[in-house]
Amino acid sequence: MCDTAVNAAVRTLVFANFLAPNMTPTYTAVAAQVGQRLGVPTALVEGTSVDQLRQASVDIAFLCGLPYVRLLQERAGMLRLLAAPVLDEPRYGGRPVYFSDVIVRRDSPCRSFAELRGRSWAHNVEDSYSGCLLTRYELHRMGESESFFGRVTFSGGHQESIRRVVAGEVEASAIDSHVLGVERVRDPGLTRQLRVVAVFGPSAIPPVVATPSLPDDLGAQVASALTALGDDPASRAQLAPGMIRRYVPIADEAYDEMRRMLDAVERRPPAIRVPA
Repeated sequence: MCDTAVNAAVRTLVFANFLAPNMTPTYTAVAAQVGQRLGVPTALVEGTSVDQLRQASVDIAFLCGLPYVRLLQERAGMLRLLAAPVLDEPRYGGRPVYFSDVIVRRDSPCRSFAELRGRSWAHNVEDSYSGCLLTRYELHRMGESESFFGRVTFSGGHQESIRRVVAGEVEASAIDSHVLGVERVRDPGLTRQLRVVAVFGPSAIPPVVATPSLPDDLGAQVASALTALGDDPASRAQLAPGMIRRYVPIADEAYDEMRRMLDAVERRPPAIRVPA
């Protein structure tokens, strides 16, 4: 571990997971490793509401890109980017990106997104980029609305969407490729039960962000500790179950495409940039 310790009397750094529960063990390990590197106590809590970010009741969050974009539209400077993961599969090309994989049961007659017309569909939640907005953007691009599907429901989470497709409760859903990859590792039988009929992306991956409760200097140390994890074999071994190879810096501009899609779906005019 690197020796970049801050004052040992500092309060506990509170991390929050706003992403899929199947990543909680990995994010618990990440928080602990960051704490060890900085010499401070850490804790991981469940992200239950973006009010935790608005009120800065947590310091650091593993967060979907869509609420990150929305919260910055709400109040500039509410969140600061610290780092983003690079996933450990060839399809990600060593970049901090991910995909939205449209899944159906293996025995479905559908072979493309277009063939899902009239079929039942499960979104994740309204504030999910890969599990909702990307699908809505694809429909917008096609000149369609959600009436394209026969029935639309909200599952509440990617893992629940997967379960519903496997169980035949809905015919298709768009799944965060990171979540799907981890689920397939945990349950190899999913590969025999599901088929991917379309892929949206690549897109900028959900980042690690800081709220205003984290001082800038400490935030810089957290960012440095995150990006150092990939250089340490012991740390890499703890990242591996979550399919994370390393963390890298990421700029706000990486999420501009997400902003453009959000504007298109919500039919808002482009923001007017006022010269400084």
